[in-house]
Order: sequence, then C-alpha cells, then structure tokens
Amino acid sequence: MSEIKNRIEKNVKRLEPWAAKLRIEAYRIYERDIPDYPYIVDRYKDKFVVYDRSIEEIDSKEEKASHFPELLQAIGELFSAKPEQIIVKRRARQKGENQYEKISESGRTETIREGDALFKINLYDYLDTGLFLDHRLMREKIKKIARDKSVLNLFCYTGSVSVFAALGGGRVTSVDMSATYSRWAKENFELNSIPADQHTFVTENAIEYLADTSNANRFDIIFLDPPTFSNSKKMDKSFEVERDQAFLVESCMRLLKDDGVFYFSNNKRSFKLEPTLIEKYQIRDITAATIPKDFRDQKIHRVYEIRRKKVPGPV
Repeated sequence: MSEIKNRIEKNVKRLEPWAAKLRIEAYRIYERDIPDYPYIVDRYKDKFVVYDRSIEEIDSKEEKASHFPELLQAIGELFSAKPEQIIVKRRARQKGENQYEKISESGRTETIREGDALFKINLYDYLDTGLFLDHRLMREKIKKIARDKSVLNLFCYTGSVSVFAALGGGRVTSVDMSATYSRWAKENFELNSIPADQHTFVTENAIEYLADTSNANRFDIIFLDPPTFSNSKKMDKSFEVERDQAFLVESCMRLLKDDGVFYFSNNKRSFKLEPTLIEKYQIRDITAATIPKDFRDQKIHRVYEIRRKKVPGPV
C-alpha cells in the first residue's frame, strides 16, 4: 500500500465513527499530512473535493505530476470512487473575493447534513463549496447560546452560521453583499424548515452596513468572519482585515448590547490584535476551542470572543 493511501485509510478509520456519531457528512480526511503530498481532501458523503496546493509547495512540475495521480488513485481504491466522484481544484493562496468567483457553470448542487442542519452545497462551480468546514464548532457554539437572542451574522456567505443560530431559537439578521449568496442563505433556511420571513436578510456590503451609524439595531450576539483582503468593484476602497480591525471591532461593539458577545473570526495566519483594543475590551482568544477534530492546521482561522469590560460597582 502506498504511503498516501495508508495515511488516508488511517485518518478515515479514526474519523468515520466520530462523524457518524455527530451526523456529520462533510469533513476533512487529509490535510497535507505528508510533506511530499501537499494536498487537501474533503469528503462530502460519497464525493471528494481535492485541493491541489502543490503549486505553493513544490517547485518541480515533474515531482508534482508524479504524486498527484497517486493521490487520486488512492481515493478511488479506498472508497470505490469513480472519477466523476472526485472533484479537483487547483488552489493557490486567495486574495479578496477570488474564492467566491465562479470557476464553472454546472449548476449542480447537493444536500449534506451537519448535526441538526442540512445545507445546500455546490462542489463544482466555485473554489469553495458553500460551507466552511473549519467553522463547524463555531456554528454549534452559537446555536447553544442563541435561544431568544438577536443574532447578527456579517459577511454571512451562504448563511450556515445563521441557520444554526435560527435552529437554536435566535432571531437572525444575515448580511452579505452578494445577491447569489443571500438567495443561497434563504434556500438553506428553507431546507431546514425555518421560516425565512421571520428573519432578516440584508443584501449589502457588510462594511457599509457597519459604517451606517443610523443603524439603531442592537444585537445579543454578533459573528463577523470577513475576507482577509478585498478590492471588490462593489466597494469604494480596498479592505484588509488587520489594517481595518479597529473599525470592524468598534463598529460591531456599537451594535452589540451591553451584555452581548461578539465573535471576531478571520483567516489571516499572521493576524495580531491591536493593543488598544485589548486594553479597551474584554477579549479572549478562543481559537483552539474552535478548530475541529478533522483539521490538522491550527492556524486555519483565528477567533476572538469580545465583550465589554464590566464596570466595577460601588464599594
């Protein structure tokens, strides 16, 4: 048995019982475990999305060519997967909203389960599938605290966090500037028999939503997961998450109720919080508790739990 086939088989033996117990149908089965095989493989029921990161890791095209077919063969043999069940995506480091742009026009969608929720995914037409697997624990965390709470999900993408918040009994406002993803989020609500008209969907640039000081709504829970960088044509100027973090945090705290909680997530690997924010607010780095069991990469995202500092009462 080849080295790569042996590793994937070991990973699957460890993960399958865990996934079955939690009713998880989409999870990561290989993540650059072996240096010579710089690939990522995500399982979606009986299909497999393979991200080829070798253009970042390996300079030799000959070396790259010799390993990739071996990986595809291993997946085929281990899972009796036909070629059409293995979707290959060449993935360089993404900037801005490239990851959301269409790469094909198949229109093929599937439905997968994650615990109590169902999600529409598209394995073919975008670099990402419509569901960020690394935020699985974050979705569950918000669900557990959402009952009778008002929840704001900014840069909501396809609304997976919103679905979990609604299933937990929250009243959810979902904001994304893409009409496509706003529709997709509503479809995810419908999949889960959640009345979309009892929640709010805002098709607007989340940056502009935050900058609108006339917005008087305040929320018990805010989740913010912006792109690292964006220079979208729909924006007046570029955005960079570390550079613009003070604006993001201060704007979200303005919309947060006094006893509310704000979860600030991003995937910039070198991200550091500004000291002024640390001094002003009660901030906990909860990243370690939000990395799922199926992810080796402990820097796949960063998550901070931010609250107002409690004012000491009279002595």
